[in-house]
Amino acid sequence: MVKKGTPPSNSASLGFRRLKTRQRAEREGYPPNLALRVHRALSWLERAEGCVDDVDGRFVFLWIAFNAAYATDIDERYRSGELDTFRAFIAKLVGLDQQGRFGALVWAEFGGSLRGLLDNEYVFHDFWVYQRGEIEETEWRRRFAQANAKARRALEQQDVAVVLNVVLSRIYTLRNQLMHGGATWNSRVNRAQIRDCGQFLGRLVPTLIEVMMDHPEALWGDACFPVVGPSGRGAS
Repeated sequence: MVKKGTPPSNSASLGFRRLKTRQRAEREGYPPNLALRVHRALSWLERAEGCVDDVDGRFVFLWIAFNAAYATDIDERYRSGELDTFRAFIAKLVGLDQQGRFGALVWAEFGGSLRGLLDNEYVFHDFWVYQRGEIEETEWRRRFAQANAKARRALEQQDVAVVLNVVLSRIYTLRNQLMHGGATWNSRVNRAQIRDCGQFLGRLVPTLIEVMMDHPEALWGDACFPVVGPSGRGAS
């Protein structure tokens, strides 16, 4: 639930050091799949926090941290699209978040990074479909307005999962652009989306790791790529 009066988690206090301290104290009580997810996600969060002057690197490392938290090892015959996978993950986390931390995050960022992402056509997938000549300009603009209306309606209805998934779909577009070499590192153009995506992920990733650690009893599924040493399975 999006509550105006709920204080959001502070990104300075809810960061790697605080979460790592807690993880070290609790990890023996975690099931192996959660322990591995949290360990990996925290390692990439630490690396992201070290990118003080590299917004591109910070975004990439934050996305890897997010991916480490949610990715599940399932039979490829039954694997849905990645967007569907993390939509289900977000819905599960929001359902477990009894303190309303995700709602507080959405409300805190709506006037900043979240609004910036919703208004930025460069992180809207169908804008690039139009650039490839596959749809008309009127069509991508219609879809853009429709998607943004959906996000704002969800905000009004306090549907945090829907808001987060709309925003994450925008972040995923930027992720594809960077990971597939469709952008220049430290480019002079299109800095707004890198800044906004990094800011939002920088708040989201520590929050979701904290919620996961709050609920070791939940079924998180086997992490992708188990730890395998020279002599077989090992501990990370």
